[in-house]
Amino acid sequence: MSWRKLIIATHRDVGYFFAGLTVIYAVSGIAVNHIEDWNPSYVIRTEMGSVGELPAGDNAIMATAVLDRLGITDRPKSVVRMAPDQLKIFLDRRTLTVAVPSGEVLDEHARRRYAFFEVNYLHLNHGKGFWTWFADLYAVGLMVLAGTGIFIITGRKGLGGRGRWLLIAGLLIPIVYLVLVVWS
Repeated sequence: MSWRKLIIATHRDVGYFFAGLTVIYAVSGIAVNHIEDWNPSYVIRTEMGSVGELPAGDNAIMATAVLDRLGITDRPKSVVRMAPDQLKIFLDRRTLTVAVPSGEVLDEHARRRYAFFEVNYLHLNHGKGFWTWFADLYAVGLMVLAGTGIFIITGRKGLGGRGRWLLIAGLLIPIVYLVLVVWS
């Protein structure tokens, strides 16, 4: 088998193997790139309310009063005094921010965003273990695709012509960005 046929076969087979994962990483990458505009993993619903003036005491006493008045039977994961006038009660997928002593409550409910939660879980490697190894294999696969891809087309449309300039542009754009934004 010639080198050219080996390069084409390798590029084709690695490409087919990782095509689905590439789509998953692309969708997640776009979502995570805009994390300052929206939460790509969770839908957060907020409500304002009031439970009335809170009793004096430690955090646990105030948290119990808030939960009782709101009719919440869930046990808090933690209760933290963020400032002298603010208490946070963390529940499962829910956070209550309470103004002390007035009892004004910001109630934030979180639910997983269908499909985005899962692709972000994979992309951000929250699974660890096996997924770390598979993600590393995927990264190597992308390097193989890039390396074989630049040699598939020859002549004026390949590295001997247009391909060379596109390859250089693809390398220069991140370098110029780093020079202008990070290293300056």
